Amino acid sequence: APATTPIPDKSIAVLPLTNESGDQGQQYFSDGLSEDLITALSQFAGLKVIGRNSAFQFRDTKDDSKTIGAKLGVAHLLEGSVRRAGDAVRISAELINASDGSTMWSQRYDRPYKDLFKLQDDITNAVAAELKAKLLLGDGSVVQSDRPPSGNLAAYNAYLQGKFYFARNTAADSRKSIDFYNEAIRLDPGYALAQAALSLSWTDLSSNFLEGEEAQAAYARAHAAVDIALALDSNLGTAHVARAYLLVAADFDWTHAKAEALRALQLAPNGGEAKFEFGNVMATLGQPSQAVALTREALTTDPLNARWYNWLAQYLLPLGRLDEAGQAIRKAIELRPGGGTDYGYLAYIEVLRGNAKAALAAAQQEPPGPWQDIALALAQQISGDRVAADAVLKTLIDKDAGISAYQIAQVYALRKDADQAFAWLDRAWSNRDPGIQYLLYDPFILRYKNDARFAVFCKKVGLPVPGETPPAAK
Repeated sequence: APATTPIPDKSIAVLPLTNESGDQGQQYFSDGLSEDLITALSQFAGLKVIGRNSAFQFRDTKDDSKTIGAKLGVAHLLEGSVRRAGDAVRISAELINASDGSTMWSQRYDRPYKDLFKLQDDITNAVAAELKAKLLLGDGSVVQSDRPPSGNLAAYNAYLQGKFYFARNTAADSRKSIDFYNEAIRLDPGYALAQAALSLSWTDLSSNFLEGEEAQAAYARAHAAVDIALALDSNLGTAHVARAYLLVAADFDWTHAKAEALRALQLAPNGGEAKFEFGNVMATLGQPSQAVALTREALTTDPLNARWYNWLAQYLLPLGRLDEAGQAIRKAIELRPGGGTDYGYLAYIEVLRGNAKAALAAAQQEPPGPWQDIALALAQQISGDRVAADAVLKTLIDKDAGISAYQIAQVYALRKDADQAFAWLDRAWSNRDPGIQYLLYDPFILRYKNDARFAVFCKKVGLPVPGETPPAAK
């Protein structure tokens, strides 16, 4: 946020509680309790609460409270430590005025592990009282919680471990998260949030790491899990986010994805994830300006979320706001050096600027794999070296055609080869390539939006045709 933006007095970041158990394997537990406090405090009206991704950037930080508060745009910090030993839990918590580092409230709790949920409530209520915040009421919102409705602590513990591995965002860790979520569900079959989280893990694993029949099998498991989650609790915001994500990534059911994302936003209006997901759906439906506004709103709750800055850059491209897109993607790179696709999108921006040298330099910094192949192929198309451009496109097709049909269409669009661009779009649709969701905010493919084949393709995949009035709902 700009430095001139005032920091609201009712604002807080929960820094990751320090694990003092003497066992690094208990890190998931202290992280999970920190996230539970974030979730609980987010239920209070008018209280700005920073999300996990941003707050956890300050684990083991040397920054003082004033610096952290300024970076996150909050007036208060909650920090502390957790020690779990057998059947006992000790939590020390301290509410700090970020501007001067003074302590507003502090408490140490020694409780039996079986009283964990009561302990979390005590901390939440004490902080909320100090900040004079009140629980959300009305407006269609419903209090959200990470806890199993049965109060089963073993199930909750397994859920916390699933979240820990899911946040690490690798194929192996996604599979570990799935195992832990399944364990939580085995221990408590009524745990709707564990089912929703399981769906998110299967969708994320499939869309990022799988292809072909294996991907479709993963999506089927994601469907089964989210169906159970919503049957158990139709007011669970995370379940509606999970279904929206799945409907876009796997089903290409854009209309119902919009409805699910909107429902998530109604249920959890303070949460950034719902705003981000609704923005993503709006971009898919050809409304990148709305996506930009919603993503910027989401970033106020999670201002150091590298993934959201990456998507913000994508939404800005079709609007021609290349300088802003460059700022957003460089922020993503700053927050997660070496993160996948960030340098690839920086190459996209430089290609759109016509800067071949900068585009190639950015593409070469993208980690090896399909996204580097795509970025190199796009960058070489404007280099003026036709032989090199042809060669790198051939490499992309030979290596990655199975998972990058949509991006190959982008390269042909940049080469002004409309026939091949539309041929590869058709192949992407046959493959059920997740890239289809970019169609209406893709500056390369949109060069052909006035081609009759573009309207035909939009109708085939169920997306609105730019410039056409959609039919009235029946």
